[in-house]
Amino acid sequence: MLNEIAQIQNHALCLHDEQAVEAALDAMAIAITAKLADKNPLILCVINGGIIATGKLLPRLDFPLMLDSIHASRYRNSTSGKDIHWLFTPTTPLIDRTVLIVDDILDEGHTLRAIVDYCVEQGAEAVYTAALLNKQLPGVKPITADFVGLQVENHYLFGYGMDYKGYLRNAAGVYACKEIL
Repeated sequence: MLNEIAQIQNHALCLHDEQAVEAALDAMAIAITAKLADKNPLILCVINGGIIATGKLLPRLDFPLMLDSIHASRYRNSTSGKDIHWLFTPTTPLIDRTVLIVDDILDEGHTLRAIVDYCVEQGAEAVYTAALLNKQLPGVKPITADFVGLQVENHYLFGYGMDYKGYLRNAAGVYACKEIL
């Protein structure tokens, strides 16, 4: 497995380097602050992909907020998936809260749509979404993110929270796999 991971990493194409991603996070934080600074939001980190984006955004958000997490996954350390699997939900009550869901990428949008629907069902007053990346796909997605860092073409990506079979989330940049083995 490690040979496969090394091969993917060594042959990947850097789409956005660390400096570009950090600048996008700065811009996202400015937009989020303008919209939510006076709302006492609950930030929901989508585990595992949203860990890095959330962790990098939090220090940039200089206003009162709370943090919790949610884990809904379609891929589960694979390169594709269909059904959404709920591994855990927030422990903080969502009723009457303004919620900001932070994830690594808005791909087809099914997982993010399900998370937003869950928050609404739990009584959230308002639900906003932030995705570090928005994958440009043909057709209409079931949801659009309120705050987006960068646009990417339709590639299998890793880095800044996104993984290849559970690995490479820690890559400092956004990379496209040249081919999936």
